[in-house]
Parts: sequence; C-alpha cells; structure tokens
Amino acid sequence: MTQLLAGKMALIVGIANERSYAWFIAESLLAHGASLAFTHLPGEKNALRTRRAVDALGIKEPWMAPLDAGKDEEIDSAFTAFEGRFDRLDILVHSIAFADRQWLAKGKFHETPRAAYLSAIDISAYTLVGLARRARPIMARSGGGSIMCMSYYGAEKVVPGYNVMGVAKAALECSARYLAWELGPEKIRVNSISGGYLRTLASSAVGGVEEITTYVAEHAPLRRNVEGGDVGRTAVYLASDLSSGVTGETIYVDCGINTLGL
Repeated sequence: MTQLLAGKMALIVGIANERSYAWFIAESLLAHGASLAFTHLPGEKNALRTRRAVDALGIKEPWMAPLDAGKDEEIDSAFTAFEGRFDRLDILVHSIAFADRQWLAKGKFHETPRAAYLSAIDISAYTLVGLARRARPIMARSGGGSIMCMSYYGAEKVVPGYNVMGVAKAALECSARYLAWELGPEKIRVNSISGGYLRTLASSAVGGVEEITTYVAEHAPLRRNVEGGDVGRTAVYLASDLSSGVTGETIYVDCGINTLGL
C-alpha cells in the first residue's frame, strides 16, 4: 500500500476507546505511515482507557499527555510538552464533544439551561479554536498542515434528540471555516468531517439513536450505516497532499443520508 503520510506527525486529541472515530482515524493515519501522538483527559482512569485504545493500534511506548481542552492553561501545557518531544506537527485531529446527556432527548431542547448550552459550545466548538491557536506556529514551521474536526448532520438539519449538540456542531463547522481563512496563508488547511451515526460512548447519550440507525440502513443511498473505517480513510485524504486544495469544507461521510429530502 502506498504510504501517503510517510514522515508526517499527527496529534490525536480525543481518542477515548477503540470504537471512537478518533481511533479509526488514528488507525488509518498509522497505516499510511504517519507517526502519532495522543492526549487524554486528566486522571489515571482516563489515561488507562486511552492507553488501552492506543495499545489496540499496536503502538509501542506511545507519547501521551493529559489535556482538559476546556482549560487554556492545559492546552498550553500539552503543546509545550509536545514541542519538547517533537520538532514538527503536520496533522491535528480534534475529536472532542460534550453535552449534558440530560438535555439530549426529544422535546428537551427548549428546556436546555444556559450553563448546559454554553458548556456544550465551549467544549465541542471553542476547543478547536484553542487547539488551532497553539498548533499554528508549529505547523507553520513544518511548512503547513491539516487540521480536522468531527461533526454530524445535526449541525445542519434538525435531528430530534441531538438538540444542543447540533447547535455546538454548527458552531464547530463555522469555526473551522473562519480558521481556514485565517490560517490558509501559512498553508494550514482546516476541514470538518461530518460522519454518520456510529455507536460510541458519546453517541449513546443521544435520544432516538436506534431509530436513526434503522432509518439510515433502510434509506441511505448505500443502504447501510457508516463504519469507522469510512471516516478513517477520509481523514487520510484530508491529511495528505491528495486534498492540497481543500480547506474550509465539511465533508459528509454518512453513506449519503444527507442528500435525501425525506
């Protein structure tokens, strides 16, 4: 297999377990020759969970750093540690999202408290801006790079039960476009991957997911639900020179369900 990412260095932010999109992205980047570094939420339990996921990739002695991206000082600390170990950064994967599951149920969006609304946008969207700000000088010294984040169709259309997470993902996609414009002169591309529903720790909190999976399998043009590898291979495209002219885009990887009017 041609290794499209040989010599490239990637930082994966948000890998929780081997069922997450971040894991499948890491697997695909690794298969194409990229070197990988990882962050995990602070705490021994979170570190062990991420370590198990990374072990499943077959990486020996991985570089991992604690990071609560909701705190600017921790973003600074993680990137300072990264720079102390690596001399380049070519790929940044943002796979972070959070919303209080209490408000992820059909009919509950109008009841979302201000604090829960702002928290969802902070963790799910603003963190992309915070990470990009610290990644920018390292990527610029590396000759450019690719930043990608994970979204979902609920950012564009109403998916009952997705609620405040849909609002946060809309902010995420818009943030990616503004970052693409500002970082473009330094040859840094920023794109969103809008993946279809994948059963993960985070997605299990959304109300009505069983109905979504059944509907997609029956009505999507490909007549199936998305698989992790579909998104992983798209990430390779966005990380490689194959997408050298692509930035500020939202790439749908959902078996075509977003193309339907009904």
